[in-house]
Amino acid sequence: MHVPYRAVASAVTFLAALAVAAPASIAKERSFTSEKHGFRLVTLVEGLENPWSIAFLPDGRMLVTERPGRLRIVSKDFRLDPNPVAGLPPIVEAGQGGLFDVVLHPGFAENGWIYISYNGPGSGGWATELLRARLEGNRLTDTQVLFRMQPKSRKGQHFGGRIVFDRKGFVYLTLGDRGDKERAQQFDDHAGSVIRLHDDGRVPDDNPFVNRAGTRPEKFTLGDRNMQGAALHPQTGELWTHEHGPQGGDEVNVMRAGRNYGWPVITYGVNYGIGTKIGEGTAKPGIEPPLHYWVPSIAPSGMTFYTGDRFPKWRGNLFVGSLKFQLLARLELEGEKIVKEERLIQGELGRIRDVRTGPDGYIYLLTDASDGVLARIEPAN
Repeated sequence: MHVPYRAVASAVTFLAALAVAAPASIAKERSFTSEKHGFRLVTLVEGLENPWSIAFLPDGRMLVTERPGRLRIVSKDFRLDPNPVAGLPPIVEAGQGGLFDVVLHPGFAENGWIYISYNGPGSGGWATELLRARLEGNRLTDTQVLFRMQPKSRKGQHFGGRIVFDRKGFVYLTLGDRGDKERAQQFDDHAGSVIRLHDDGRVPDDNPFVNRAGTRPEKFTLGDRNMQGAALHPQTGELWTHEHGPQGGDEVNVMRAGRNYGWPVITYGVNYGIGTKIGEGTAKPGIEPPLHYWVPSIAPSGMTFYTGDRFPKWRGNLFVGSLKFQLLARLELEGEKIVKEERLIQGELGRIRDVRTGPDGYIYLLTDASDGVLARIEPAN
């Protein structure tokens, strides 16, 4: 099988130039009502190719990743720079793999570091990697690869790829099982886990498996299938994730050091097509049960705790995008219990890939499509 290795610096600029956004003055707007707020959905940028992640620069610009291997800049007035950012390493576009998340270091204003996850090539195939670099004009400089998932394989699914910093400055990277479910229970394999590192890629001394023989010291958890949403709880500071189940059984979890989240030993999902049981059931001693699960699957991707001021009645709610049902799920919490779900904008925008609370208090969305969009949710008034 031939797999294209695409670097952002490769000859894709011509195609990218065709994807210039419409100016904000002719942005598309649609109005909606919900249980707690009226709002409008505004399309800001069109012509993105399978966009995956958004990051907000302090000067009002945005960075957007495109899965085929391009990092784009969106101006303050929502114009898409036709020239992708140069300087990314080789990126493998294979199945679900490609360019994933982009996140600013919490101290970006002082150090200028940007963190990026992507599907990188290597011995045995390809797998999720993490780098940091600085943005100078339209190019990445001082690039440092901080982590390479091992072992690599040639499968095209379950890469994870979300990046989150906690309040102590540790960086977390979510990884999928790479389509081999047994890997998620193996201590000597990075697959199916959350990775925890210092911001320069060093392994923290207090990682749960750091002194255990036959383990990967970067591992923070195990037993995860494919986490494509991750966010820090605004009160507790703990890392929350959601992950894809198989046929049913998408989950929301709180990631804690050394915990086993069960895949494929326990799950609320079943085997695709035939509906047969996976593993040992839905619960087992010593394995963390999910806080919330979906049957049927919604195919979750992207997640944010709303912390802004534009929608005061939504403050503290968890917002999760759905690829399958093309909706935004609003989850109300009481502590670590999810007590209510409201489904918004179903079928109105497309497959929701990323969900972010912007520094301006709006909720920003990306859609996973060959002609994907950047949109935001604003108050009706």
